[in-house]
Amino acid sequence: MATSSHRGAELKGRRIFVVEDEYFLADDIGKTFRAMGAEIAGPVGHLEDALKILHDGSVLDAAVLDVNIRSEMIFPIARELRARNVPFLFTTGYDKITLGPEFQDVPLLEKPIDLPAMAQKLAGLIGASRA
Repeated sequence: MATSSHRGAELKGRRIFVVEDEYFLADDIGKTFRAMGAEIAGPVGHLEDALKILHDGSVLDAAVLDVNIRSEMIFPIARELRARNVPFLFTTGYDKITLGPEFQDVPLLEKPIDLPAMAQKLAGLIGASRA
């Protein structure tokens, strides 16, 4: 089993795409991942900005996606990431959410987010996608 320090190493040098419309949470996620050596794409709080990053030709190693961005669902972004085999997880401020069968296999973290646990989960997804 991988240690937590090994898990943090999975984020070192990785480019993590963050789509989150709560400014302080987005900032905290960015700071946490940067402290682990990751580069952050974003964070962005609008779908239009997320689409720009998605289509700018840069490499994305993983993503953290808020399910609901300013009353718009994040699923178009999630579908494109899945098509590119980029691992991602969802966050939500709602107690329960219907992701539908399409995204039942995607980890869902409820807010308030435990940032170290989120980082560990994302590192595990990156590690699994590289295996």
